[in-house]
Amino acid sequence: MTVLQKKSESPIAHLSPEDVELIGIELDAIRQEVLDSRGARDARYIRKVITTQRYLELGSRAVLLASVFPPAWILGTAGLSVAKILENMEIGHNIMHGQWDWMRDPKIHSTTWEWDNASPSEQWKHSHNELHHTYTNVVGKDNDLGYGIMRVDEDQRWHPMYLGQPLWNFVNACFFEYGIAAYDLELGRNLRIPKEKRSEDFKARAKATLKKIRRQMTKDYVVHPALSIPTGSFLPTLAANFTANLVRNLWTHSVIMCGHFPEGVETFEKKSIEGETRGEWYLRQMLGSANISGGAATHMMTGNLSFQIEHHLFPDLPSNRYAEIAPKVRALFDKYDLNYHAAPLPKQVASAWHKIVRLSLPNGWLDDTNAKNAPKQLAKLYKMTTGGPKVRRLIEAADRRARNDARINAA
Repeated sequence: MTVLQKKSESPIAHLSPEDVELIGIELDAIRQEVLDSRGARDARYIRKVITTQRYLELGSRAVLLASVFPPAWILGTAGLSVAKILENMEIGHNIMHGQWDWMRDPKIHSTTWEWDNASPSEQWKHSHNELHHTYTNVVGKDNDLGYGIMRVDEDQRWHPMYLGQPLWNFVNACFFEYGIAAYDLELGRNLRIPKEKRSEDFKARAKATLKKIRRQMTKDYVVHPALSIPTGSFLPTLAANFTANLVRNLWTHSVIMCGHFPEGVETFEKKSIEGETRGEWYLRQMLGSANISGGAATHMMTGNLSFQIEHHLFPDLPSNRYAEIAPKVRALFDKYDLNYHAAPLPKQVASAWHKIVRLSLPNGWLDDTNAKNAPKQLAKLYKMTTGGPKVRRLIEAADRRARNDARINAA
């Protein structure tokens, strides 16, 4: 077995190779049951959601034509925010996963859908469907894990620059669609390459992304506000569109964080997936994902990514079926004594942010800090950030020895 060998106390240490493969067989059976039963009710569901979203967006934009009046601004902005969230999460994300390709409707097919987002659908499908879902939570392979700008695992070497990752994460949350577009382009890596040496593929993808961004910004910040000029609502409509995009970005970022970042969700080393079997791939999705508990409205507004575990096990199944199969998946967790990570949205968001803050500091820093030793801890942190690599390594080594001694004494 290769999965989770980096952990000294593996959450799957009690499983035999036969158990792992049996888990895969049982999950394949759950998936096939849904595939065999897809039909008219599923098609009605997605068409109804699309129709509702389009009417909500159209109605909200109509109300915002008179957004100079505060009640109209509030109503229109709230409606447009919800419409953008629905289009992004329950419609666009899931259509581009191919969840509805079986209907053979070219209007809602993964190969034709273009979503209300800064990132072109083709580029997003590559970075998300092909890379993230294949290498879920594998440090160094899954770029969704920290988006290349954050420390997300204790085994990653700490550097003073990570002290800023809570701020970076907040800024990324506010402008999430643009962060994803840059991430899809691997912008940071490509900008380090001299301009004349950048590949033609990158140049073409960058051009497509800029074209998409211009189209999105023209729609939200030029055309729609301009239509409001006759009522004197140009600026209020402009502000409403910005607010709706901000709300959508913050919401989407929070949901995504809840899926893979909370405390207790596993990460994996590259070598752990060498020779990975189907059962081990399933197991990695199970342990590397977390759910959001809640009601029907929560599930709809998260694009059913509140069932992140089920989504990562079966990314191409219709999203409306995740609630149906979740009890079967949870029963499988219980059967094999595995942790089914689920909690309400506020708790998962708080847990994810706690992890981001904790890993912005040297290992164990928050756990070892209290009211009495806080000044000493801050002084040590100052030395680590100003004393150069050698000082940082010495202090980190001392911290590791102290924690190991504490663990041995406790045992």
